[in-house]
Amino acid sequence: MSAEEQRPLLRIVRGTPDDIELAALTAVVASLPGSPSAEPSEPPSGWSDRARLLGAPLRHGPGAWRASGFPR
Repeated sequence: MSAEEQRPLLRIVRGTPDDIELAALTAVVASLPGSPSAEPSEPPSGWSDRARLLGAPLRHGPGAWRASGFPR
């Protein structure tokens, strides 16, 4: 095992927490996001892009209500 694997996750510096307090603290620390990861090596697929599900912006002006029924 390396030194990184042997380090404790938490270290109590002062006080004497009971089991419930330690469990609550461990749950909070475990739920925190990890270190920021590097950018993905390739861009996400167009299939997973949620922006394509949004429609084009509505146009305003004379005849806009009529044009809203036309396919885009």
